[in-house]
Amino acid sequence: MKLEVKIELLKFCFVVLNSIFLVLGLGVMGCGIWILFDTGSLLNALSSAELRVVAAGLFMIGGVVALVSLTGCTGAALEKRFLLLVYMGFLIVLVLGQLFVTVLLLLDRQKIEQSLTDSVDRIISQYGNSSASRLMDNVQHFAECCGRTGPADWLKNSFIQTLNLTSPEVLPCSCFRSVQPGPASYWCSDNSSFTAAETWIGEGHGTFNESCSQKINDWLVENILTIVGMDAILILLQLVEVSIAASLFRSLGQKEVCKKNKRLVDESHPDSSTDSNPAGGEQNHAFMDPHGANRGPTDPNYMPAEDANMAFDLYNQNQNLGYQGYQEAVQHY
Repeated sequence: MKLEVKIELLKFCFVVLNSIFLVLGLGVMGCGIWILFDTGSLLNALSSAELRVVAAGLFMIGGVVALVSLTGCTGAALEKRFLLLVYMGFLIVLVLGQLFVTVLLLLDRQKIEQSLTDSVDRIISQYGNSSASRLMDNVQHFAECCGRTGPADWLKNSFIQTLNLTSPEVLPCSCFRSVQPGPASYWCSDNSSFTAAETWIGEGHGTFNESCSQKINDWLVENILTIVGMDAILILLQLVEVSIAASLFRSLGQKEVCKKNKRLVDESHPDSSTDSNPAGGEQNHAFMDPHGANRGPTDPNYMPAEDANMAFDLYNQNQNLGYQGYQEAVQHY
C-alpha cells in the first residue's frame, strides 16, 4: 500500500473514532453534571464525599475528553506530529484517570448505598419541611412504594409524632394509589373517621405496602452500571485511538523523511540547461562541412564530410571494439 493512501485511511478512521469519542466524552461529562447539580435526582440528596469525588471526576474527564478529541482531529487534519504526540500523552493520562474513578465507584458502592439509606431516613424525618419532600413523593409515586422499609417508617416523621399516632394512619399522599388531597397539605389517610375530624388531611385509597429500599438500591445499581459501562467503552475506544494515533504519527514521519530525501536528490542533481545532447547520446566533436568547402586543417577537430562518413562506417564495423575502434577509424584518415 502506498504511503499516501495509508495516511488517508488512517486519518479517516482517526476522525470517525474521534467523533464517537467526542460524543461519549460529552455523555460522561453530562453524567457528572447530573450528579452534581440535578435537584430532582435522589443522588443530589446524598452527603457522600466519595460520590461527589466521582461526580467531579466524571465532569472533568468528560470535558478533557472533548478537548483532547478536538486536538487529535486538528493534528490529523493538519498532519502535525506534535499535536498527535500531545494527543497520545493526554489519552494515556485520561485512561489512568478513568480507571481510578471507575475503581473508586465500584469499591465505595457499599458506602454510597449506606449514605443513600441515611439520606432517605433524613428525608422521611423532615418531610414537609424540606426541599427533598417532592423528590420523595416522586420516588414513592412512580415506584409504587411507601417508606424506606415500609409505611411504618413515617411514624418517625417530626410532624406525625405530634399527632401521637401508634399506627401509620396518616401518610404522604404519594403512598396511595388514588387520592383526594386536602387544602395545601402533603398528608392523606384512608381512615374516613380520621379525615372527617381533620379536614385539612386528604383522603387516600389503596396504600402501597412495599418498601422503597429495594427500588432505590436497584435504581442506584442501574445508574452505577450505566456510568461504569460508558466509562469502559470510552477506555476501549481510547486504547484503539492510541494505536491509530501512533501508526499515523509514524507514517507522517516516514512521509517527512521521503520529502527530505527527494529535496536532497534534486539539489545534488540539478537539470543542466547547457546539455548539447539531451538524448543522452555520445557527442561528436568532429566538425563536418556539409558542402565540402574550405577543406584544410583550420581546426584541430576539422574533418571533411566524406571522410567523417567513412570513419563512421568503419566505427560501425568495429563497434565491438568500442572507443578504440572509433580512434582507429579516425586515425586512418
